[in-house]
Amino acid sequence: MPMLSDPSIKYRPYTPLNLSDRQWPSKVLKKAPIWLSTDLRDGNQALANPMTIEQKQIFFKTLIKCGLKEIEIAYPAASDTDFNFVRGLIEEKQIPEDVWIQVLTPAREDLIKRTMDALAGCKKAIVHMYNATCPCFRDVVFRNSKEETIELAIRHTKLVRQLTDEATAKYGTQFKYEYSPETFTQTEPEFALAVCEAVKTAWGKAGLGEERIIFNLPATVEIAPPNHYADQIENFCRNISEREKIVVSLHPHNDRGQGIAAAELALLAGADRVEGCLFGNGERTGNVDIVNLALNFYTQGIPPHLDFSDLQSVIDVVTACNDLPIHPRHPYAGELVFTAFSGSHQDAIKKGFEAQRVRHAAAAETGEMQYWDIPYLPIDPADLGCTYEAVIRVNAQSGKGGIAYLVQQHLGLDLPRKMQVSFYQVVQEIADREAREMRVDDITTAFRQTYKFGGSKYEGRLVLKSFKVSSESVADGTATDEPADERRLFDGTVLVDGVLRVIRGDGNGPLSALLDALSTHLDLHYAIREYSEHSVGEGSGVKAASYVELVPALEDAKSTRKSAESWWGVGVDSDIAGSGLRAVLSAVNSAIGDRALPELKLSVGFSAKSGQADVASAIVHSLHLELPRRLQASFFEVAQRAARETDGHLSYSDLITLFQETYHYELPNTPGRVVLRKYKMENVGDNGGKQLTGDFIWDSKPRQMVGQGSGSLSAVLAVLNSQINGTLSVREYAEHSIGEGSDVKAVSYVELAYDVDGKRTTAWGVATDQDITASGLKATISATNKLEVDLKPFVDGQ
Repeated sequence: MPMLSDPSIKYRPYTPLNLSDRQWPSKVLKKAPIWLSTDLRDGNQALANPMTIEQKQIFFKTLIKCGLKEIEIAYPAASDTDFNFVRGLIEEKQIPEDVWIQVLTPAREDLIKRTMDALAGCKKAIVHMYNATCPCFRDVVFRNSKEETIELAIRHTKLVRQLTDEATAKYGTQFKYEYSPETFTQTEPEFALAVCEAVKTAWGKAGLGEERIIFNLPATVEIAPPNHYADQIENFCRNISEREKIVVSLHPHNDRGQGIAAAELALLAGADRVEGCLFGNGERTGNVDIVNLALNFYTQGIPPHLDFSDLQSVIDVVTACNDLPIHPRHPYAGELVFTAFSGSHQDAIKKGFEAQRVRHAAAAETGEMQYWDIPYLPIDPADLGCTYEAVIRVNAQSGKGGIAYLVQQHLGLDLPRKMQVSFYQVVQEIADREAREMRVDDITTAFRQTYKFGGSKYEGRLVLKSFKVSSESVADGTATDEPADERRLFDGTVLVDGVLRVIRGDGNGPLSALLDALSTHLDLHYAIREYSEHSVGEGSGVKAASYVELVPALEDAKSTRKSAESWWGVGVDSDIAGSGLRAVLSAVNSAIGDRALPELKLSVGFSAKSGQADVASAIVHSLHLELPRRLQASFFEVAQRAARETDGHLSYSDLITLFQETYHYELPNTPGRVVLRKYKMENVGDNGGKQLTGDFIWDSKPRQMVGQGSGSLSAVLAVLNSQINGTLSVREYAEHSIGEGSDVKAVSYVELAYDVDGKRTTAWGVATDQDITASGLKATISATNKLEVDLKPFVDGQ
């Protein structure tokens, strides 16, 4: 049957209440109502599979945890399950001292008595009795006149009074009485007043405070707009006698989808109390949603006196016990309610968070209130125990602002605007191709893969393994008081397609020096068009994040700046120079794609034309030793001399052997003039000084000696200097680790200077050990053995 073109021939409109001087529209809510949860009664009776006693107990504890102080737990006379549940709570003392349990009964003598039996021994209870009062029920269902309806209410109210007095005398139970003229909103207003006046008189002990009688005025079926319900409540509050002795309670249903609005307007009209269910469960379209209503108060700065700080745990209990889902768009509780897919919404939210961060910081300094004010988010999800992860979600309709927000929240990176645009195109291409929502993990993974960011799993073809940036003055030969300009020198070890390479370059800063190194060694020519940075984290864990936009390095700077082709990169490091260098390589990895790079000719060997970096690359690739620049230069001279002695060529394997023999590196049975057999290092003094006690062999003669210094190297030098003519001193020291996990070792590099008779000679020592102190001592002894030190005579054992 189709819908009627003229529904007025079938449906009557509601009859408005003539309340010309209504006051509720000009009022403002300033406090939360008394709350009653009827989940275990009204909500339970609406379930296809009513809760078991165990489920009811779990639900009851959840309501207590949320802060409910009045809970309608059952219709005890309806079933043994309900009756036994009430008895279990009472007998097992599961009801807190400050909580009132409420039970429902119709106006029938046998059911009232059964209900009172269920409450035996309870400390605080509300007995809730009802009978239907509207014309439809009076005339059709019960065939009662108005007078018979009133008499029914009076007679059974007196029975409740009698039985509660007896229970109080016997058990000390404190009772409240609640009466509902069921179908109140469909009852004639004057008749609803008449019934309630008669009930109040029959009860006979309505007083103030806890003695007030509760008149529950239900919209048993929602048949009119919420303003009509408000008019009915205001009319009742105005005309009921002894209003101060009455709690006016609301019980809105949601047949027209206006239960929340009806409750809020009725509270403006004078009501004191609201009965409802968590998330709006109940007959047909449900009862008013207590969570929704309470959080509406909360977002207006009004304490609801209910706690939903862990809303998800409440959702989990309710959905499990009711066997009903929460709609994804359900206010406050749905999984999508804090989510923006739209690009313009995402951009507004991102900007809102940024502005609020600044605003709150300023307010904190002046002691002002830090108000929440974010576009599209009327409540802070964190207040409900939610994260910001779902605030912005991405699909093909999303914008760059939302994507940038997720990167900021989950990776801590505040992308420059142009980089936002660049990465937005990456995400959009994936979303269009796969035609689905992009989850946070999808976006962060796409970011890591695109910019080779986030550890070894996402490494590109070029990986920075270590680096050193130094400076040197650039003198122009002109006498001036101004300090000389400085050039930055970059020495680094880079993994290039799985092969360790040493590259060197110089420029006016670390990044330009790296670009020069890439140009020199790998034939990669790029320039920086844009650079920005910010800090990530706080305190001792703070790091620097750098962003670089590279463009092809063209013949003139103007053309370079205007290049239509560019690549973005990002780097994070505890060192600001390191983060910038990593950002450059991140961008270069995007730029080179699958392009072939110049290979390191490891098998061909080295000639007199080979560069210092070629030699250093061979050492780092074979031995994993990242030689300091001065040691690179020193050994390069050794290699060049060796190559000239072999017709200008030196094989790769011969080069490695040459290094090991030159520095006695990891060669067994190669003792020098000085051997340290064993030692003991101790702390001395209050300034962190060290004392070395060691068993040495000098020119095959054992000597036990002691030396002190500010550190381990100065302590061993004190020993060495005590045995020689002249002085040994450390000119340069460097260290790093090799290996991983339990196999990790320390590598130390020491360059010693030996001054004697006005002459100076230098030598390098290289050594490894699992202990960093031992590697430093070994390297120092190794360097000593390369110097022709003048040993003092050994006389009479001294």
